[in-house]
Amino acid sequence: MKAKIFTVFLFIFSFTFGQQYYNYVDTKIGSKGTGLACGYNFVGPTYPFGMVQFTPSFFSPNRGFVITQLNGAGCSNMGNFPVLPISGKLNVSPNDMNGYEKYEKIRNSTAGHLSLSMKDNIDVDLTVSKRSGVAKFDFSESALGTLVVGSGINSSESTKIKDAYIKITSPNSVEGYTQGGDFCGTEINYKIFFAAEFSHDAIECGTWKDKKIFQKKLMKGKNSGAYFTFNTSIDKDIIYQIAISFVSIENAKENLRSEKQFADFDFCKKETQKIWDKNLSKIIIKSNSKDKLTQFYTHLYHSMIHPNIVSDINGEYMGADYNIKRVEKGRDHYSSFSVWDTYRTQGQLVAILFPKESSDMMESLVNFAKEAGGYGRWILANIETGIMQGDPTPILISNSYAFGGDDFDVESAYKYMKKGALQLRLKSQKQEIRPYLNEYINYGHTFASMSLEYCSSDFAIAQFAKNAMSNNVDYLFFKKRSQNWKNLYNPKTKWLNSRYPNGVWKDKTHDWREGTFKNYFWMVPHNLNTLIDTIGGNDFAEKRLDSLFTRLDADYHQDWFAAGNEPDFQVPWIYNWIKKGQKTNDVINRIIDEMYSSEEDGLPGNDDLGTMGAWYVFASLGLYPLIPGVGGFSTNIPQFMESEIKLGNGNILKISKNNINNNFLNKIELNKVPLESSWVSWNKIKLGGEMKFFTSNSTNKNNFTKDPPSFN
Repeated sequence: MKAKIFTVFLFIFSFTFGQQYYNYVDTKIGSKGTGLACGYNFVGPTYPFGMVQFTPSFFSPNRGFVITQLNGAGCSNMGNFPVLPISGKLNVSPNDMNGYEKYEKIRNSTAGHLSLSMKDNIDVDLTVSKRSGVAKFDFSESALGTLVVGSGINSSESTKIKDAYIKITSPNSVEGYTQGGDFCGTEINYKIFFAAEFSHDAIECGTWKDKKIFQKKLMKGKNSGAYFTFNTSIDKDIIYQIAISFVSIENAKENLRSEKQFADFDFCKKETQKIWDKNLSKIIIKSNSKDKLTQFYTHLYHSMIHPNIVSDINGEYMGADYNIKRVEKGRDHYSSFSVWDTYRTQGQLVAILFPKESSDMMESLVNFAKEAGGYGRWILANIETGIMQGDPTPILISNSYAFGGDDFDVESAYKYMKKGALQLRLKSQKQEIRPYLNEYINYGHTFASMSLEYCSSDFAIAQFAKNAMSNNVDYLFFKKRSQNWKNLYNPKTKWLNSRYPNGVWKDKTHDWREGTFKNYFWMVPHNLNTLIDTIGGNDFAEKRLDSLFTRLDADYHQDWFAAGNEPDFQVPWIYNWIKKGQKTNDVINRIIDEMYSSEEDGLPGNDDLGTMGAWYVFASLGLYPLIPGVGGFSTNIPQFMESEIKLGNGNILKISKNNINNNFLNKIELNKVPLESSWVSWNKIKLGGEMKFFTSNSTNKNNFTKDPPSFN
């Protein structure tokens, strides 16, 4: 009898704690749809924060498999060096590669591996290493198989390609580069290089440009590339390995040589899956729902893709001043910083779990500022795109520092924070860092949503001045300026809204970026108590919050809650500031149950380089990092009975609740000591231990005696 009981226990344990975590990931989640209510997640494999993303492009999957792609960005991007298998010989020029058909079926889509079927019974398997992608093309029913590699082609319009070059260096190798592209309407004149090798010699190879095929070994210009035809009558599999560099072809070759062992497809896949298991097991969840585990680990996976390495194996990277730099020994250089998005969730999660990588990312931002003149808002390759608004990078850096990613040049980090916040018309490359800063300084306000972003940034700078620099004078200055949101408060309407420089109020619907006045009203995360008092207190605030949550699916112009857009992300937890934490729990349950799923369209909005994925992770754990630059969390009842977080400092935090069905929170204990507030500081959490949520099925009052923090 004991043996049977043990066997049953072992089965349950293995289902919840002993799985291969990469298998829980389904990269198809968030990969379907258009517009705002779409994740824009790519389905192909990548390496944790790795250099390449080997995938059908979200924007042009008919072109084959690209080696660069942003995860969750809602505008076409990157999509360099597509490779496409064709049955038989190449008889017609691929031209812009738009004339081909999309793959027919995805057979497997987990962390580190994508397997799919194409027409003519061609099977494709993709995997990656840290700086290279590896593909296996199975031409099972063709005596001849051709692979085409595009150089003067990426996800942008062909008119955006400034230059391209491809050279066949042997019957089994090719190299080249592409320059140019765009992102969300902004020209991105980056240059990217590649080197690739095949497992077999081609029996025929050549190049193409536009609508013509050539026997030449070298080709230049847009809508160009190379093709390789192989004898697949006996050996049906062709292995293709490609590496990239943002510095030179020679560096791409060196990256390829350094990972030559991964030309063995099965070995590469296995090793990358091991790395994903190591990273995903930083958080271990206990659940009897395979569907919930799939959602959780897929969102955790999405939060570990960007920012991604852009430095080569020799340490070189292309600087923001377009000069070749070398990263400090022991560090990597990163790019793909969607900062307006990631400062709210993903940056904190990376710092908590991966302080080394987080520190390198912050050092990368500091280096970018040194080279470009200041911080960027949205950095792609070595380019500041200027996408979005505000001055979000000081918030990201301050957040990362507050949560453990603190091993970077803090003196220089603060120098550029302060410079960007005070110096008029300062630019990062070609983009102004704080537009309308003159209005903000002289009048205490500018365009409404931009002002609120500047207030959050000022508060984060204040926290960094205090905690990293021990500079109390600057702390007090920026903390005071972060209260400029008060200049947007219109007592007649009890809403925040823009006003002209002369003080005259604009219509309250004006000047909100990707949202409405109702969505943005609560974006004063550092001083919620004063905001609530100003509008009339807790009861008034409760009614206003309730009215926002009548629906959860707002677009940019609708007045209810937008589960898929960043300015609303923190709002469910604001009930904690009015002593209505039960409604925090209710709303979060609604969002997770109604707006997320394990389907291909299972995200309520753009994932934005892991921002939404990290939101889901925090909400599921019951901890949300709400205040800029402050290490701590607003709490909610966790989604799972048990979870275990392996913190980046080596400590382990266990989170549990006493009942899976109870919806009312009575108290929280951390290491057997009851919390006095719905807020818990990072200084307590980082020590590890056990955090218990005690719940019931009745509205028993919780034991919180202190308000969550608010800074006036």
